[in-house]
Amino acid sequence: MAAAEPKPPAGTAAARRLARGCWSAFWDYETPKVIVVKNRRLGIVYRAVQLLILLYFVWYVFVVQKSYQDSETGPESSVITKVKGITSSEHKVWDVEEYVKPPEGGSVFSIITRIEVTPFQTLGTCAESMRVNNATCDSDEDCVAGQLDMLGNGLRTGRCVPYYHGSSKTCEVSGWCPVEDGASVSQFLGKMAPNFTILIKNSIHYPKFQFSKGNIESRKDGYLKHCTFHEVSDLYCPIFKLGYIVEQAGENFTQLAHAGGVIGVIINWDCDLDLSASKCNPKYSFRRLDPKHVPASSGYNFRFAKYYKINGSTTRTLIKAYGIRIDVIVHGQMVDAPRRGAGPGLGTSEPSQQDCALTDARGLAQL
Repeated sequence: MAAAEPKPPAGTAAARRLARGCWSAFWDYETPKVIVVKNRRLGIVYRAVQLLILLYFVWYVFVVQKSYQDSETGPESSVITKVKGITSSEHKVWDVEEYVKPPEGGSVFSIITRIEVTPFQTLGTCAESMRVNNATCDSDEDCVAGQLDMLGNGLRTGRCVPYYHGSSKTCEVSGWCPVEDGASVSQFLGKMAPNFTILIKNSIHYPKFQFSKGNIESRKDGYLKHCTFHEVSDLYCPIFKLGYIVEQAGENFTQLAHAGGVIGVIINWDCDLDLSASKCNPKYSFRRLDPKHVPASSGYNFRFAKYYKINGSTTRTLIKAYGIRIDVIVHGQMVDAPRRGAGPGLGTSEPSQQDCALTDARGLAQL
């Protein structure tokens, strides 16, 4: 009698059945079953949803956001400024070399409108300012010799001396005397300052698109000698009156000139190269940058000194200057369809960077 063949394991049989099923299913053909629902309300909702999706992509994504475009933000920029004008205070006439700091004309500069002058300061001993902490005294015991206050005007000698005016006394210090608070005289320079003219020369360059442009009209007829900025008729004459800048920032000129402040001149170059390159124009806006409603940090002032010799002794005039600081801020964004890219010749209808530089140089020479 022959021996019975061994039965394959149950797991092997199951695997074979699964393989045969998969192989058979591989050759099956499937198609979705479509059901048409004849319901007008449901059809209206369905078509409305389709329309909204279409409008979103066509109108918002492509027309409003222009998502098909390539973009570049933060153009490379240069700013050169030049101030002209003359004014006077109670004691002298001031020209631009004296009231503009720094004189080289960058994107940040200050126009002095009021000064507090402490003349004829020499190195010696004198009464400390009453504004300094613990400076008032009744006797020498109240003053510690050798003490140095970082907010004071010198090294204390240990003596209690009469103040410059009144019956008060303060600790004596060794330093530049007399101190500012005891002998300063205020002078206002802002009477004619609203008529000061400021040339703001700006050139921008978008490296990705090889696009350059400047904010000065390319003319050779002395245009810059007789024009001032106007948003419509003289957009490419960037010569602004100081009074106009302050007015556009919503400030009172007299108050600002007295306490000082910071005004931002914002130049925005938002350009779309889907349009003509001539449509890429600067847009100017003005606003105050320092927090004028916070007394502790509003206003703007700085100090400087002029040194000279009197009878062989070093003497100086200390000047605390209040003024209007101008910050020129340039920003923008350029967009263009990817089909144009950053190929050669893009923006060639506009002057190149070298042309802008030559035009700006001619404009400054005319001034």
